[in-house]
Amino acid sequence: MTGTTPAPPASRGLAIATIVLGTAISTLANTIASIALPSMARDLGASPSASIWIVNAYQLAVTISLLPLASLGDIFGYRIVYLSGLALFTVASFACGFADSLPLLVACRVAQAVGAAGLMSVNSALVRFIFPPERLGAGMSVMTLTVAVSSASGPSVAAGLLSVASWHWLFWFNVPMGLLGFWVAWKAAPRNPPAGHKFDKASAVLNALTFGLLLIGFDGLGHGGDPLLVAAELGAGAIAGVVFVRRQNGLTAPMLPVDLFRLPAFALSVATSVCTYAAQTIAQIALPFYFQVAGGASQAAVGLMMTPWPAVIMIIAPVSGRLSDRYPAGLLCGVGLAVLTGALCLMLQVAPDASLADVAWRMALCGIGFGFFQSPNVRAIVSAAPPNRSGVASGMMSTARLTGQTIGGAVVAMVFGFMHGDIAGGVHLALAIAAVASAVACVFSFLRLR
Repeated sequence: MTGTTPAPPASRGLAIATIVLGTAISTLANTIASIALPSMARDLGASPSASIWIVNAYQLAVTISLLPLASLGDIFGYRIVYLSGLALFTVASFACGFADSLPLLVACRVAQAVGAAGLMSVNSALVRFIFPPERLGAGMSVMTLTVAVSSASGPSVAAGLLSVASWHWLFWFNVPMGLLGFWVAWKAAPRNPPAGHKFDKASAVLNALTFGLLLIGFDGLGHGGDPLLVAAELGAGAIAGVVFVRRQNGLTAPMLPVDLFRLPAFALSVATSVCTYAAQTIAQIALPFYFQVAGGASQAAVGLMMTPWPAVIMIIAPVSGRLSDRYPAGLLCGVGLAVLTGALCLMLQVAPDASLADVAWRMALCGIGFGFFQSPNVRAIVSAAPPNRSGVASGMMSTARLTGQTIGGAVVAMVFGFMHGDIAGGVHLALAIAAVASAVACVFSFLRLR
């Protein structure tokens, strides 16, 4: 951690407040729009399948923007990228509310996503310059807690807004929050010395081609797209990825941090993250189908069944974050992921018409395991990089999370298609895959202790 100067204690609270606010609104923006897709499709005269791009375009744009914006953060300073991202996010949110056609709304959502990526790409790097090294885990736990709360409250926030206003307010809601966040960030966001190297435009293009084509291909694979087209997308993405990686090997400050991947702690932490988020996404997408379609539970009942997972994370994340300042991330994450693996295996034994209590304690175990993984792993990824590479480390952390979530969603779609309408059988197969992914992540995590 040599080379970082933490913010003065007097301004530390205000500095972390702006990170919390930016993380919260960028996380909510990714979850609340999906709730209103039917209303948006109807008002904009779009088909349900076409309206999915309101969500997919956002996810895709965020993913392909993270590493280039993280690189810009290293070059010009994380504060500048964060403020610029917050400003773009706020303006784009305002424009989204006025969109009167699907293409215009999707375009505004892409701009909103680039702004959100500006926040996500450097928020962990900024936390590194807010807290002293001995309290970095506690600082990272604030961020993971914010993500957990925002993700869990997204559907409730959307439902509350839609009960009193039109879908346009799902976007306008971000405007006062963004303005407040910008004002606080302008006053309190820490500064860091710029790295001074040049921005590599060719790497930015290759990054977009690699992640864009691979994510579109995975989505098509999961949703029964044309096999030839899917194969072409995945093949082109893989080729672009090879060229991208080869180019990074010749750079002193690569956009894709291949130099950091030579550090076992960094590489294993990223691999742990991808596998764990894939496991979480598989479970959280598949289980509602199990209880609602196969078990006949109401939407409200399913919501209650799923709540213990994020609710427990809210309790465990601050604890695991503080523990990560004293104990190795490999140990904390490894134990947590062992618990998550066991809990997913226990979920395989639940009947589709199980009682709320029977499901809730298993979901709480999942939350405990995931909570012990999240904060220490974030700390491990960011602290493994030298201070002047904190931006790309932060961007890689978010990229790993989104990649894992994308893979998890594609796995569920493929499994359901393979099982030909057998929801119960499909969920069991998906949960088994999730347990295997969690077990692999557990092994990766313990390997860090070497």
